[in-house]
Amino acid sequence: MSTQVDNISAPFDPFQDAVKGDERGSEGLIHIRIQQRNGRKTLTTVQGIAPQYDLKKIIRACKKTFCCNGTVVEHPEYGEVIQFQGDQRNNICEFLTTNAIAKSSQLKVHGF
Repeated sequence: MSTQVDNISAPFDPFQDAVKGDERGSEGLIHIRIQQRNGRKTLTTVQGIAPQYDLKKIIRACKKTFCCNGTVVEHPEYGEVIQFQGDQRNNICEFLTTNAIAKSSQLKVHGF
């Protein structure tokens, strides 16, 4: 009887390995999110670009190509984040893959 009580007191957590694996896999991802502003206005944020790339040059090229405004914002949790006006999720994905900044498997698109 005492062995059954020992098994109950130490439960098996099936998601323990999944949490550890998810943390390791998210380091190389570039997260592209959309945020709703006032009415129909939106912002596209890009987080997770490697520090070896100059974010200001990426913004300058994207602003010219997509005809939108953009800036670098310092976020306390995520570090440096790029913000673009409008819904630029597909354009950003295409730009990052064609310029060999990231592979398509590294891009994670969030939003509605």
